[in-house]
Amino acid sequence: MLSPSAPLFRFGVVADPQYAALEPNFSLNRYPAKSLAKLAEAIAEFNRHDLAFVVTLGDIIDGGWESFDAVLPVYETLRHERHFLLGNHDFAVAAEHLTKVANRLGMPSAFYDFAHAGYRFIALDGNEISLFAPPEGDPRRAEAKALMKALHEAGAPNSHRWNAAVSDTQYTWLAAKLLEAKVAGEKTIVMNHYPIFPRNSHNALDSDRMLTLLAEHDHVVAYLSGHNHEGNFGVMDGTYFLNFKGMVDTEDSNAYSIVSVYEDRLEIAGFGREESRLLTLQGA
Repeated sequence: MLSPSAPLFRFGVVADPQYAALEPNFSLNRYPAKSLAKLAEAIAEFNRHDLAFVVTLGDIIDGGWESFDAVLPVYETLRHERHFLLGNHDFAVAAEHLTKVANRLGMPSAFYDFAHAGYRFIALDGNEISLFAPPEGDPRRAEAKALMKALHEAGAPNSHRWNAAVSDTQYTWLAAKLLEAKVAGEKTIVMNHYPIFPRNSHNALDSDRMLTLLAEHDHVVAYLSGHNHEGNFGVMDGTYFLNFKGMVDTEDSNAYSIVSVYEDRLEIAGFGREESRLLTLQGA
């Protein structure tokens, strides 16, 4: 039986605004220029609630360094703390800007963690090993090609140039943070632009390694992602995998969420195309 208690806290979620002053991509049903108004609508709703923070799960822009100049002022209207993750489209900028994206978004670093009310949130930079985030000639691009080749030969569906993986350095950092949270008695929510479960063509190139690591930790209650604009949902080893729908999709319908965190459950209130869910926490 679910407890009637008030939530410990609430937070907002946006995935893939992907703003740019571009014509619609009708084949993908994406309308990047309309994302400013959609984001403003979402923020107006967030501002009506008592939220601990709002997280954007990557792809703030569709591309073009100048796109940040238009979308970031919309975020300034948010009265809550905000957290950004980096997505593949955030690196669709001129080569001289590739190393400056996290700084442009005011992020403490490309990957980071923070604690709130007995929870640890771990924000990953899923773009490190890729064909787009490292500068040309960087060995991480070759590493991404090798990963994609191995996945392709294994018949995996996610061997695509729009996917990516974390570096060994960040993976080691993640493993340490998971242990740190466990010792502190903190429930943990991992966030990454790239989904890792269920199996999908948009999953991170290192999905299997990440899933194996998370399966070792029963305090990881959820993994939040974007990137797959259709959204997705799965459960493995007591962890919920929530892939939120892309805000940029469709001409006039929005997609964003408010997550209420209770002692024994997560309640996701979906707005627009996003689904609402009630997720009971294991052992609660």
